[in-house]
Amino acid sequence: MTETVRPRLARMRAGSMLLGPAFVAAIAYVDPGNVASNISAGAQFGYLLVWVIVAANLMAAVVQYLSAKLGLVTGMSLPEAVRERTPRAGRLAYWAQAELVAIATDLAEVVGGAIALNLLFRLPLLAGGVITGVVSMGLLLVQDRRGQRPFERVVTGLLAVIAIGFLASVFVEPPSGPGVLGGLVPRFDGAESVLIAAAMLGATVMPHAVYLHSGLARDRHGHPSGRLLARLLRVTRFDVGLAMLLAGAVNLSMVLLAATVLRGQTGVDSIAGAHTAIGELLGGGIALLFAVGLLASGLASTSVGAYAGAMIMQGLLRKRIPLLLRRLITLTPAILVLAAGADPSRALVVSQVVLSFGIPFALVPLVRITSDRAVMGEHANHRITAAAAWGIAGVIIVLNLVLIYLTFAR
Repeated sequence: MTETVRPRLARMRAGSMLLGPAFVAAIAYVDPGNVASNISAGAQFGYLLVWVIVAANLMAAVVQYLSAKLGLVTGMSLPEAVRERTPRAGRLAYWAQAELVAIATDLAEVVGGAIALNLLFRLPLLAGGVITGVVSMGLLLVQDRRGQRPFERVVTGLLAVIAIGFLASVFVEPPSGPGVLGGLVPRFDGAESVLIAAAMLGATVMPHAVYLHSGLARDRHGHPSGRLLARLLRVTRFDVGLAMLLAGAVNLSMVLLAATVLRGQTGVDSIAGAHTAIGELLGGGIALLFAVGLLASGLASTSVGAYAGAMIMQGLLRKRIPLLLRRLITLTPAILVLAAGADPSRALVVSQVVLSFGIPFALVPLVRITSDRAVMGEHANHRITAAAAWGIAGVIIVLNLVLIYLTFAR
């Protein structure tokens, strides 16, 4: 190996060691709520809404980079930055809505895990929800006792399982090339397609992922300055790009699976029904991978959601509570919903609507603070970046309002 190649490889290895925070945040983009909306989109409208997945991931990449940049440049998480600019009464109200978002997030993840365990082992949904909560507690203990890097490795491993679980079907039953290309053209087909597109695009940027990434980047890299900060921002762009590319591929595979295999099938309006149809049409192996991917999605996302909830509370209120108690706060409502025998698919939809209310509270402060030169200095958003970020925030907020309206107007 030549002397010029060795330093280059060393730099590449050093750079790869800096990757990771974006992959933890990306779990929010492949949670059980995404599975439900993506499967519905493909099963009902075929390739029509493929463009939504592409647009959603491009928007999410911008938002997640801004969140990470905030943490690196200021040394604060987004909740801490909001705390610095909000009076006490406002902080309490802001925390209340953020806590409601955390509970809704946990509801979707725990219900998704419970559905997966029911599909895999025929466990009752309530028992599956409890198991999902307990296992996610174990994952959080990894972060609490071993630190952030081992937690990142575990979550990234689960992300790989999710990817395998959902991407496998694309290779077994390849989608139509012309159909996919046609789906890249933005268009709708009636009010129902608008509703599903709003669910896919408007609810893609989960509030807890926006809060979390700023803290993850800060905790991993500290508060650098000068050339080190510039280098970390470059690595972060690469980290976010890779993570969102993987999350986008997983989400796209869900839509393509449903469009190729489930289009025109009956009884596929729920995750369980889709799983049954996949088993009948593609075989038990692919159905098994689907269920395993869903389980990994539920376990990883509920752990990341609980981690985000703790970071939000600490940042806004400067309060730390024991991990077990923190976990029980957000887990209990999900367990109660399952114990009441609620329709799990409907519970997933309602949780996404609740999450929609929290979107403006995360996006507006993020764009405003990262565009403030007094806070960000030379790393403040360029005018073009700021305009794009405000445009993205506006589109996502409007689509969430459309989602809320159409959900209750039906």
